[in-house]
Parts: sequence; structure tokens; C-alpha cells
Amino acid sequence: MRILAISDVEEGWLYEHYDRERMAGVDLIISCGDLPATYLEHIVTLANVPLLYVQGNHDTAYDTHPPEGCVSIDGRIRDFRGLRIMGLGGSIRYNSQVHGYTEPEMRRMASRMTLLSQATGGVDLLVTHAPVRGYGDLDDLPHRGFKALEPLLTKTCPRYMLHGHVHMQYGRIQRIREHPCGTTIVNACGSYVLDIPDESIEKHGGIFRVESV
Repeated sequence: MRILAISDVEEGWLYEHYDRERMAGVDLIISCGDLPATYLEHIVTLANVPLLYVQGNHDTAYDTHPPEGCVSIDGRIRDFRGLRIMGLGGSIRYNSQVHGYTEPEMRRMASRMTLLSQATGGVDLLVTHAPVRGYGDLDDLPHRGFKALEPLLTKTCPRYMLHGHVHMQYGRIQRIREHPCGTTIVNACGSYVLDIPDESIEKHGGIFRVESV
């Protein structure tokens, strides 16, 4: 399975000069947030493959105009061809104008998602907007990761985690990190292609079977 992960920064090859050759073989698109709804709608229309998303801290417009033709996975687990995908959007709430949460709020949501994962067969891929604290975040409050995501990660142990929020151009940002629990953490800012061998995916049955809290 080939997944195109996108986040935060619009890329010309996906919008102004859509490149069908680069999109060849992509089975699923996942947005980690902070991208205009029109951008996601354009991509999903031309790519003609499913697009899942979580809200970024700047995606408050989604509340009134969610991206058409795309599927929210915020607070949900979805099964795509046997790959179980969990989503949690938002960032640390650093002002009243962003789509964000306090640490206690995220801790409660993460706890519910942990229980949901344990009750329904686990999770293979965690999709967030903000990173885990200490794994690809920065020290300033707006770009600080959630401590509350750490127990979610260590209890569910997904094979992969995709996030955005921290732009690569901020300087010395690692694209890929390994968490001690065994999860490969990928910063999807801009775009990143994740290839998962089909034989490694357990078949749970169906496309977009959904559990939510």
C-alpha cells in the first residue's frame, strides 16, 4: 500500500502543476492538517483515491466548510484495506483563535482513543497534527508537542505515526524519528510517500469500517 501524507505546506506538483506520474500507485492520501479545504478538494478530485484528514490548528474554517469528498478521522479509527488508522487533530491551545486543546483535554481524548484501540483490535497508523512532546516538536508554546500523546503511543504501539505542524524550513528538523516503543514517526510537512508492504497488513475486513468515541 502506498500512502501520500501531506501537511501544512501546499506543493505545486499537487495543485498548480498536478503531476500524475508522481501520484501513480498512490492508494490513499492522508492530510495531517493546516491545508485549505480547496487544496484537499482539488487533490482528491484529480487523484481519485480516498483522502483522510485531521484538523490542524489553523483549520477552524473546516467547522463550517469541511473538505468535500474527504473523510475526517478526528477522534476515530478507520479501517482501510486492513490498515487501521487513528486520528487526533489540533495543537496545544496557545490562543483562542486556533483549533487547539490543553494538555488535560488531549489527555482525556487520548485515553478514550487508547481504550477504543484496545477494544477493537489495535491500530497500525496514528495520524495527528501536533507531534509527541520531545519527538520533532519545538520549545515555543505554539509548536510544542503533546505530552498526552506519549501514553497513547506506548500503549497502542502503532507501526507508524504521521504528524505535521512543525515545518521543515524551521531548521534542523528530522523527517523521520524512531520512538522507543517501535513506532516510526514521520513529519509529513509538505508531502511524504509511505510504502507499507501489503503482506504486512492484517486484513480486518472492508474499506472504511469505522469506530469512533
